[in-house]
Amino acid sequence: MPAGSGAGSRLAGPELDGRSLLGQFPRARRNQALGHAGGNGDLWFHGRFTVGEALGGFLLGAVPGCLVAMMLRRHPLLGAAVETVAAVGYAVPKTALVPLFILWLGVGPGAKVALVASAIFFIVFYSTLRGVRAIDERLLLSARVFGASEGQLLRLVVWPAVVPYVFGGLRVAVPYAIAGAIVGEIISSNRGLGYPAQYGAMDFDTTLIFAALASVMVIVLLLNGALLLVQQRLLRWQSDQSPLAEHAAGA
Repeated sequence: MPAGSGAGSRLAGPELDGRSLLGQFPRARRNQALGHAGGNGDLWFHGRFTVGEALGGFLLGAVPGCLVAMMLRRHPLLGAAVETVAAVGYAVPKTALVPLFILWLGVGPGAKVALVASAIFFIVFYSTLRGVRAIDERLLLSARVFGASEGQLLRLVVWPAVVPYVFGGLRVAVPYAIAGAIVGEIISSNRGLGYPAQYGAMDFDTTLIFAALASVMVIVLLLNGALLLVQQRLLRWQSDQSPLAEHAAGA
């Protein structure tokens, strides 16, 4: 039989028919590859770049988003104008901005940080603005009657009321921060978890892709857990007052 016909029969043979790419690799080989990727430090090396870019963009987007929403509390007309502009900015696909960020900031981490910040700002801004508008005006009026200054209002009334909304937005923003960093890494980078994911896709290496995805899920879970701990610490007064509320309701 000619060599060409033998090769054609092997390609169309039953051993390749109906099997996924992942199924081409024995389980022991996949486990060995996963262990090698984690043990040789590749995932840790790339993961720290992704976390650094995500956290940098997270802070650069979340802090201004929260502050702008808080400052608009006493300026409803300006707030309506800013919210209109923010709606336009929020509607812009962030991946469309990647070429601009690369042109302005280069292919280094700065472009990824800017991409993450552009997405996180709007999430935290709208979440904080919702909390600011949900504040009971009677509480503010009562505090002013007792002589509270604007700084005391912000610290003792506004901020405690807004904290649950802020952290709600932050916890929603964490996956977007990691995803934004990885998208930037896939487009132009040789570091970060987006790089091995892209390399594995080009090489049809599903083991490398799943290793990168598993690392991303672990990072998101850890960051969400850290935010939850901080939120519980800042909102201890709610748990301290819950027994009093139950006692008053029972009475």
